[in-house]
Amino acid sequence: MESTATNTPSVEPALYLFPVPLSTGSADTVLPDFNLRLVSLVKHFIVENTRSARRFLKLCDRSIDIDSLTFTELNRHTNAADIPAMLEPLAHGEAVGVISEAGCPAIADPGADVVAIAQRRGFKVVPLVGPSSILMSMMASGFNGQSFAFNGYLPIDRDARAKALKTMQQRIVHERQTQIFIETPYRNNKLIAELASSLPGNMLMCIASDITGQRQSILTRSCADWKRAKYDYDKIPAIFLLFS
Repeated sequence: MESTATNTPSVEPALYLFPVPLSTGSADTVLPDFNLRLVSLVKHFIVENTRSARRFLKLCDRSIDIDSLTFTELNRHTNAADIPAMLEPLAHGEAVGVISEAGCPAIADPGADVVAIAQRRGFKVVPLVGPSSILMSMMASGFNGQSFAFNGYLPIDRDARAKALKTMQQRIVHERQTQIFIETPYRNNKLIAELASSLPGNMLMCIASDITGQRQSILTRSCADWKRAKYDYDKIPAIFLLFS
C-alpha cells in the first residue's frame, strides 16, 4: 500500500484474502489496523454472500462507498466455469479481495477455488492476518498441535458417521493426531450426546464455541465427563476436537 504524489492512496494489484470476524462485535478487536485500511482501498470483491460482505465492509469502515464496489459471489452454487472470470480486474492491474462468511478465506471455504486459479495464472496472492476457528480452538484445547487434521462436517448418515469416527479414533491412537470437525449449530447438542455415548469414556473432547465472542467457551473434558455434563450449544457456532 502506497501513496501517489497527490496523496491519493493506491493498492498493489493482488488477490487479497481478508479474514472476517468469527462473532459479532467490533472488527478492530480481532483484525489488525492494516487490514481495515487496506480493505477500504479495494474496489472488487469475490464473496461468499454479498449481503454479509457489505455488512463486514461497513463494520471495517463506515465511510466506504459500498455502491461503488463490485461483488461477485463464489459459493457452493457457483459454476466452476464462471470462476476464472472473477479475476479479470487483476488482469487489468486492479486489486481483488476475497471475503468469506467468517474466519479465513480459502480455509474450509469456497475461496480456495479462485486462489488456485490465481496461483496457476501467476497472480500475486496475499493472505492477511485474522481469526481462524481451527487454529484458535487448537491453541486452546491442550491437544497435539504438531499433527492435526480438519475433517469438515461429519457425514449425516449414521453408518457413514460411525465409520468416519472410527477412522479418526485410529489416527488419534496410532498417529497421535488431533481430529477436528464441525457441525451445523442446531445439531450441536445432539452430536455431543452421540459422541459422549459412542466414543471411549477416556477420550478427550474439546468444544470451542462462539470463539472471540462474548459467549466464548472452550472446554476440554473426557467423553465420560461430557456424558454427565449439562450444556447447551444449540444454534451457537462451535468446533469439535478429539484426542486422547
